[in-house]
Amino acid sequence: MTAPIEARRQFTYWRTLLAALGEEEQTQGAERVYGDLLRELELPALMADPRASVEQILRRDPSLEPLLGLPSENDELSETDSLKRTMLYLKSVLNVFGNVGGETVSAQEYSQWLSDVRAFEKASGYRPGSLMRGQGSGGGPAASDDDVEEALDEISRGGGLMSEPEIQAGLKGIEKRLIDRMKLREVLADAKLAAKLTPSMALTEQLLRDKDHLDGPALRHAKDLIGRFVRELGDVLAREVASSETGELDHSVPPRRIFRNLDLKRTIWANLTNWDPESRRMYVDRLYYHHRAKKQNKTRLIVVVDQSGSMVPAMVNCTILASIFAGLPKVDAHLVAYDTRALDLSPWVHDPFEVLLRTTLGGGTDGTSAMPYVQGKIVDPKNTVVVWISDFYDNRSLMPWFTTLVRGGVKYVPVGSVSSSGYFSVDAWFRQELKALGTPVLSGSLKTLIRELKSALN
Repeated sequence: MTAPIEARRQFTYWRTLLAALGEEEQTQGAERVYGDLLRELELPALMADPRASVEQILRRDPSLEPLLGLPSENDELSETDSLKRTMLYLKSVLNVFGNVGGETVSAQEYSQWLSDVRAFEKASGYRPGSLMRGQGSGGGPAASDDDVEEALDEISRGGGLMSEPEIQAGLKGIEKRLIDRMKLREVLADAKLAAKLTPSMALTEQLLRDKDHLDGPALRHAKDLIGRFVRELGDVLAREVASSETGELDHSVPPRRIFRNLDLKRTIWANLTNWDPESRRMYVDRLYYHHRAKKQNKTRLIVVVDQSGSMVPAMVNCTILASIFAGLPKVDAHLVAYDTRALDLSPWVHDPFEVLLRTTLGGGTDGTSAMPYVQGKIVDPKNTVVVWISDFYDNRSLMPWFTTLVRGGVKYVPVGSVSSSGYFSVDAWFRQELKALGTPVLSGSLKTLIRELKSALN
């Protein structure tokens, strides 16, 4: 070779960054040098084609496949093979973080991106599928061009500067960008391609927006994906809720006089005066038992969710949360969704899948449309919890009504848009007014909302 291996390795790093940034003049020169390097190393010309996947390259030259994975301690790679491995790794990096499609994304392009994610996992030493797991907990913002370039820069400069959660978050954002531009109907019509889709908040949002335009196999596959996401997220949230108390002890109900309920410590203490030293026996004239009965009066939980365009993840999360709390023995759960009109979804509150299929996402925001529904459900104010989930960019005439709720004894819980990340934006005027009322807007974190609901319902 005419140049040291390390110099060529550094060149491949810079070539990857230039290709991702699209600096046309500099890229042309780098691509000519890169082409010469490919020929010298006898690597497939596909390595330089931005449309080619790592899988296609390995199919063209199967001898490269052992070089894709991280070498073990016993493997001794030659300098040339080490450089080839670096070039394969950077190809996977560029395909996953750099070449993320044009204005529209075809089903084949999305499928190829998932294939390149698997190649990147293998080249980086991650378990298969580990970087794409756990994406059903929230939509998160789509990655911007700057985010992608920063991630690509950090990964290509060493591969170890970003943590696994950071890489997962980057992939989640890129996947959202792809899904936003994907021809979903084309994907869903093909059973094999539909099966490759990863259930996620971004995908669920797209399916819910497009459900009225789907039919036949596409609609069946869409419903299956939504159902899978609802079940997966529901399992996660149910574990968070599982530690919720089941109610206060009801001392008005006499305890059952069975051995399992016997309060041995209290019985002995109360009968100490009946101790007979001569016979060394205690004569018990009264037994005490533990109370096990719980108070049965249910707390009415009314969840009101803004389903306008900016609040889709909150609608999905809170629909599932409401169904979980509805399953608790002491909770009478109701669900109302609104944009410029309100919809009482309480009859289906136990079935989040059915609720989501009945909603029409998007549109404007007018919380006053939900007021009649909520007012009609408040029977015992002191035993009622109203959770209002919105970014509160809304009708300001809501504020006097919120004040009436609080002064009437209702436990009112305003919550910012709910996501797994906890990020949310709330109208500054409402934020200040609600704080003055003594009901500050809670963080948009799901864990915060679950903790607050547990407290309000106990």
